[in-house]
Amino acid sequence: MDLLTTLVDKGLRRELPTRDEALAVLATSDDELMDVVAAAGRVRRQWFGRRVKLNYLVNLKSGLCPEDCSYCSQRLGSTADILKYTWLKPDDAAAAARAGVAGGAKRVCLVASGRGPTDRDVDRVSRTIAAIKGQNEDVEVCACLGLLSEGQAERLRTAGADAYNHNLNTSESTYGDITTTHTYADRVDTVRQAQSAGMSACSGLIAGMGETDADLVDVVFSLRELDPDSVPVNFLIPFEGTPLAKEWNLTPQRCLRILAMVRFVCPDVEVRLAGGREVHLRTMQPLALHLVNSIFLGDYLTSEGQAGQADLDMIADAGFEVEGADTTTLPRHRAAGAAGCGSHEGGCGGHDGGCGAHEDGAGPCAAPAAEAGPAAAVPTETLPAETLPADAGPVPAQPVGADAAGAAGSARTDLVAVRRRGAGTDLPPNA
Repeated sequence: MDLLTTLVDKGLRRELPTRDEALAVLATSDDELMDVVAAAGRVRRQWFGRRVKLNYLVNLKSGLCPEDCSYCSQRLGSTADILKYTWLKPDDAAAAARAGVAGGAKRVCLVASGRGPTDRDVDRVSRTIAAIKGQNEDVEVCACLGLLSEGQAERLRTAGADAYNHNLNTSESTYGDITTTHTYADRVDTVRQAQSAGMSACSGLIAGMGETDADLVDVVFSLRELDPDSVPVNFLIPFEGTPLAKEWNLTPQRCLRILAMVRFVCPDVEVRLAGGREVHLRTMQPLALHLVNSIFLGDYLTSEGQAGQADLDMIADAGFEVEGADTTTLPRHRAAGAAGCGSHEGGCGGHDGGCGAHEDGAGPCAAPAAEAGPAAAVPTETLPAETLPADAGPVPAQPVGADAAGAAGSARTDLVAVRRRGAGTDLPPNA
């Protein structure tokens, strides 16, 4: 169709689509879905080849957050049955990070619940970064600690943080409906602080919270203007015990259209498939690899992800390859110097505010494709998603009615379940 031809041409030139064009992508029919995926896939391959970057979450501090973000299982007033613990020691966090790196992760995302770090917290995280990089010199470290105060971004950069994540999550006009304890402007300010300090900015969105197509386009256009290097796209996991527990609004087809729209608007940016992909895309996850060039490996902040080996098998079976540590993620015109953590010129999950992975829906990062080692060579015992005890059963999803569940094009909540990471077990944090 003419729309897709125009969008491909613009994507190959890094030209911004119009708002009407972005809205039209979201309005395409299921009959047109494969054409949309193929078109956005051309843009993805132009800038990132067939490489897939792996990211790994380490949850440094879980639960008991004073903020009231409606999507988050760690929010003020949440009754979700999740793991709660205070700060991990640097050596324990480094040990958790090793599992992700052993599974092929190129970036480790350090996430902590809360409004934002104290200066003492920044010292803690700085020691953790040193411990991780002392064992894995080439690994990228992205911090996701909430709203930053003056000077904290510079301190994190000096400590070795390559990137900082803080998601916009939804449009400015609807932000107050989701969160009241801080503002959309607060989030924008933190992203800009990270960029000014020389860190790669990572900022994305959460889809499925009841927003309109116009809201989705608004937040993605705002992200394009903010110019982060990576844009995590999360799909809400409606945790029981949160205000959005009954918001089952997504189908696999809608998720793919959203990812395609993000790729057309942000053609040369690391688009990361983050929290909720297992729940909402299900067996259509491999198609999403034609749209995104980055995913999380293993579990999220408080929810269980797909088994790590299954992710590696999916990437290989779909004809993609894991991006190596010696390959610069971003295309040359955006990359700044060293391989690995590229930066836009002039600057480098889970929701829960966390590293791009919205979680409880997770928390809170084009050169030719590099040769990657075979996925089968990664030992499954290093992949933490497979360590969950068998008696940790899933939490049933909220039904929306038999008629809705069976209707074509409707969200199939009968097919999904929210799996809480380690809840009710002796599973240690980040195991």
